[in-house]
Amino acid sequence: MKRYKIGFIGTGGIATKMANTINGMENAECYAVGSRSLDKAQSFANEHGFSKAYGSYEELANDCDVDLIYIATPHSLHFDNAKMCILKGKPVLCEKSFTVNAKQAEELLALAKEKKVFITEAIWTRYMPFSKQIKDLVDSGIIGRPYILTANLGYNIKHIERIISPNLAGGALLDVGVYPLNFAAMIFGKNIEKTVSTCLKTETGVDEHNNITLFFPDEKMAVLYSTMSAITDRQGVISGDKGHIIVENINNPQYAKVLDNNYNIIAEYHAPRQITGYEYQIQASIEALENGWIESPYMPHEETIRIMKQMDALREEWGIKYPFE
Repeated sequence: MKRYKIGFIGTGGIATKMANTINGMENAECYAVGSRSLDKAQSFANEHGFSKAYGSYEELANDCDVDLIYIATPHSLHFDNAKMCILKGKPVLCEKSFTVNAKQAEELLALAKEKKVFITEAIWTRYMPFSKQIKDLVDSGIIGRPYILTANLGYNIKHIERIISPNLAGGALLDVGVYPLNFAAMIFGKNIEKTVSTCLKTETGVDEHNNITLFFPDEKMAVLYSTMSAITDRQGVISGDKGHIIVENINNPQYAKVLDNNYNIIAEYHAPRQITGYEYQIQASIEALENGWIESPYMPHEETIRIMKQMDALREEWGIKYPFE
């Protein structure tokens, strides 16, 4: 079995979690890391067992032994980082939000198609087997006809520079709000008839809290919110005319319970054991590379663009535009 050599662009907290994940996998290895500082790259490499460290992203992408590049930089850098990798023929797993806006996403994905290079968005919940199991539960009719979905995600992360800075494409929406949007999409689909939303902004002009209501056909409605200042319960609840399903932590669902119309628990489900949950997107990327695909069926390019357009429209409604747009 081939061990895929993974290269990293970025050395922050999320890169650390991915490195710890890959170090627990059999068919992937932490091979090389690139940073704008060689000292930072070398320190990260030493800490996490990488074979090579580079003082620029370009040097990493020029390494012919790198099989897949994981991009873990701030949102504002994703486009340039991913474009550089694609032009060098390197497959890419790019952290969410995929880019700053849909225009960037469309350009990147068109380039990947032209160059026949694999790229996918690292929205990890899309790749988790438990996400499919939750969707299958809803489709099974165990709660009857589904009508209402609620989902939230919030952390106290307002002190982090990339979260509050407009220059780094900050705000709750692109960092955490993307998860409730994807949760709703996985359960209720993409045919949204109407959107109503609002937000409260920080002093820097990005969204601090937001509330989004999506209206779907067949009388379905999703109510979503996210925040960078408060620690929320992170629950997703899907309600039907015969009961409801409670999903604990939509950001990494590990447990779901089904309650009937008398609020009795009638079934409980647990996610399979995992390293961190990040391994599924690495596995999906390897699957695509082995099959010669340029996108993953778990998060098709069309869906990445749709979600980016959805967030563009929300920011436009809120009057949030980044300085470089």
